[in-house]
Amino acid sequence: MKSEIYNQKKLKPHRKILRREMTPAESKLWTFLKSKQLEGRKFRRQHSVGPYIVDFYCPAESLVLELDGEVHNDQMRRDYDETRQEYMENLGLKVLRFENRQIFTDIDNVLESIKKHFKE
Repeated sequence: MKSEIYNQKKLKPHRKILRREMTPAESKLWTFLKSKQLEGRKFRRQHSVGPYIVDFYCPAESLVLELDGEVHNDQMRRDYDETRQEYMENLGLKVLRFENRQIFTDIDNVLESIKKHFKE
């Protein structure tokens, strides 16, 4: 049952587009996450969870990373993000959110914050 909610086939074309057109912040963070560079954890980019596509997902840690740009300052978008986060948390996933600017100005603290959520 659980596997049916991850990477649904109907979302595959959209996931591929999002991977090809990553934001600058996503691209920069991906350079630190890909190939198990962050303490040997495998991250997936543009991974779908139910009806949503998340920026990054670490299955071993049940951890979702979301990067928020200016578009997330709109109230409707904040409400959507809240609903989506609730959905993921109800599945037992931990969701960490970072502003795009943090990726460019404070990447070391972003990476440390992610590592703090790794299981021992």
